[in-house]
Amino acid sequence: MKKQFSEIRLFNGREKSLLRGHPWVFASAVEHKSANIAAGDTVRLCAADGSFLAYIGYSPKSQIIGRVWGFIEAEPPSKELLESRLNRALAMRTEVLSQVLNAPHGAYRLVHGESDFMPGVVVDIYANTAVLQLSAMAAEPWRDVIADWLIAQAGIARVYERSDADVRTLEGLTARVGLLRGDALPETGVAIDEAGMRTLVDVASGHKTGFYLDQRDNRALTRALAKDRDVLNCFCYTGTMSIAALQGGASHVTSIDSAAPALAKLAANLQLNGIEAARGTTMAADVFEALRKFRDRAQSFDLIILDPPKFAPTASHAEKAARAYKDINLLGFKLLRPGGLLMTYSCSGGISADLFQKIIAGAAQDAKVNAQILQRLGAGLDHPVAVNFP
Repeated sequence: MKKQFSEIRLFNGREKSLLRGHPWVFASAVEHKSANIAAGDTVRLCAADGSFLAYIGYSPKSQIIGRVWGFIEAEPPSKELLESRLNRALAMRTEVLSQVLNAPHGAYRLVHGESDFMPGVVVDIYANTAVLQLSAMAAEPWRDVIADWLIAQAGIARVYERSDADVRTLEGLTARVGLLRGDALPETGVAIDEAGMRTLVDVASGHKTGFYLDQRDNRALTRALAKDRDVLNCFCYTGTMSIAALQGGASHVTSIDSAAPALAKLAANLQLNGIEAARGTTMAADVFEALRKFRDRAQSFDLIILDPPKFAPTASHAEKAARAYKDINLLGFKLLRPGGLLMTYSCSGGISADLFQKIIAGAAQDAKVNAQILQRLGAGLDHPVAVNFP
């Protein structure tokens, strides 16, 4: 018997973004909805004339009232559909990241939300541990399906959940963290090896799902550029950029973070990789204040890494965030020696790439330096971007 779905109908003209493949439906676009739709339900989304647009997961407490599971009417979301998308995501990573996937302690992102056609779902793999993060109500009903598929994969010993991102509050969801399937976590952390850099990942309480997988290629670039350079790594967290620079032959690395526990993990990671602590300096300090002190002492560096936390989670924070990015990059330019390299990053969804470049250009102008863009950096091949949802 064919399943009957509740229905949501949009105001006339509000279907245009859906017809272009945009995977979100905003509450302001909804003209009518069936009674008694429960949070997380699969709903049939229709245009004002009643024509089918998509199947969505319903989230009544969010401004994003629906996230698209599919635009084909004959393919409503199901266990089989999700498993096919998981298989496709794995096949793509296997093809483009074969060395990482085949390494005994490799780490990579397996599912990247809407870009892998799985709204609100992130899955990161650390060696034999899968970490599942659900950030949207649409994903909640499929939690067990995803966990079961993951534990069935060869080499996966456990599935750990890290559904604790702040964005869950916008969906009316509370944080949920803990073991979902399989063996207990190792007390020392999950050991990974990234191109010869060994790290213990704290999947239970570390940033994001325990590690910054999206910086893999940029750590490799840091390693390649660091030889004989005096490096400054700001917002260093557990120090993987610092370790990459030292492995690349940096003459000295100064690592700054405000969190002392992160610096303790940096020290442990140095030891794990057989790197003498004397090759670097660690500072538990506010980065902005530390850079101003360096400037006042006329201290300078050959390579500076600026990878701050998210200053603008949404566009409403963009103006304030732009000032912070301008300030820190201005200081960075002033601390660079002639011919030096600045590796600067933004992970703020509210700051577009164009705006970020304008901020950097303004910082360079105020610092009275001539700057060139040598390369635009980004996440690796395991963090695809859907062309309909950049």
